[in-house]
Amino acid sequence: MPPSEPLGDWPNPNFRAAAHRTADLVADYLQRVPQYPVLGACKPGDVAAQLPAAPPEHAEPAEALLADYARIIEPNLTHWNHPGFLAYFSITGSGPGILGEWLAAGLNVNAMLWRTSPAATELEERVCDWLRQMLVLPSEFQGHLNDTASISTMLALAAAREAAGLDVRTHGLAGLPPLTVYCSDQAHSSVDKAAIALGLGLDQLRRIPCDAAFRLDVSALERVLAADRAAGKRPIALVATAGTTSTTSVDPLRALGEIARRENLWYHIDAAYAGSAAICPEFRALLDGLELADSVVTNPHKWLFTPVDCSVLFTRKPGVLKAAFALTPEYLRSAETGVTNLNEYGVQLGRRFRALKLWFVIRAFGAEGLRARIRQHVQWASEFRSWVEADPGFEVCAPSPFSTVCFRAVPPGTPEAQDRFNATLLESVNAAGPVFLSHTKLRDRYVLRLAIGNLRTTLAHVLQAWTLIGEAAKKLNA
Repeated sequence: MPPSEPLGDWPNPNFRAAAHRTADLVADYLQRVPQYPVLGACKPGDVAAQLPAAPPEHAEPAEALLADYARIIEPNLTHWNHPGFLAYFSITGSGPGILGEWLAAGLNVNAMLWRTSPAATELEERVCDWLRQMLVLPSEFQGHLNDTASISTMLALAAAREAAGLDVRTHGLAGLPPLTVYCSDQAHSSVDKAAIALGLGLDQLRRIPCDAAFRLDVSALERVLAADRAAGKRPIALVATAGTTSTTSVDPLRALGEIARRENLWYHIDAAYAGSAAICPEFRALLDGLELADSVVTNPHKWLFTPVDCSVLFTRKPGVLKAAFALTPEYLRSAETGVTNLNEYGVQLGRRFRALKLWFVIRAFGAEGLRARIRQHVQWASEFRSWVEADPGFEVCAPSPFSTVCFRAVPPGTPEAQDRFNATLLESVNAAGPVFLSHTKLRDRYVLRLAIGNLRTTLAHVLQAWTLIGEAAKKLNA
């Protein structure tokens, strides 16, 4: 760097010019993303091979940074913002959400204390309460933002451990009876990770069998609970799922809530996916009993068109959650009273300003606009399901309460041969480029999943997926 060049950040005119160019790059990308194959064509190591092994010694201009972004990064991604992305649970970086993310990056605040970010703290409280109202949760529920449902669920189970009254926070788990947690065999793996991280251990996680609709079997839960108590174990938490990862089934929330209350268990509901749908009254009815939970997690970055990451953890017992984590060393003490210091409700001290993008999304679309888009996705999934049901070469493998359909081809042959056929079918469809589907296993059988949730997906993209599936199946059967 020449000695005459001033130190500090980019001069504002330089930044302004680069920011305008970046805005154009993002807008252009959103316009042209359908032209990309959903799955990048690169092979492992291709991107790394284009990156210098050592950091640059001298400053590079913005033009070089943006040119390399366009050349190296954008073409070599799996494009989650692609309208043909129908795998896993689709996500959308919507226009208003992207704007909120940009502004949050520009502000670059740390919302750890009210004092360090008053607007970030109070906006987070308010926007979470807006979502609480949209979900029709009782007013005593308090929400805050985390990165993902995995962290939200871990925090909820930490609160469950605190609520057990064993003072694990001070003394640890030594000398205590095994603390058991209960969920279905379809529950997300984040429950397992939480058991690991919290020192409960996988041996104490009870995965309860499901019924024919992939919902937790209440009778089986009752039997396992009774056996654990008889064996001297200490049940502390029950995790229900509203929208399981494979099939989007909803556990019997009300019945499980009543068991949790009777057994004095912390009742956590993982509504990371279906919580978004619950803003529609007709789908909220499928989540009857949601209001019985001690904690609920839902992810606006899944189906409320908010850029990742954005997960909301609601709890009716914020005091318990705070008791599990609150620490106030001298350097965090402040004179304000009656305010919320968000760092006290989790493990992280530093906190991003996630509320801004969610605020923009809710305001830009409105509650009714969000409902209309969710309803449209569910309708398209229903149409796709009807196409599968009408084709004798395929079968539907699970209920479709929302916008995800589980299905498989059923060519002649053994179940194992059919599994191989479906795996090859999925690979062929995804290799074509315009769409991307994922798979799961249900009752040990290989099953394909089509999940609609991207803001830019249309019925034409869903029809294109079905056409590609049918053509690929014919070729494989030939």
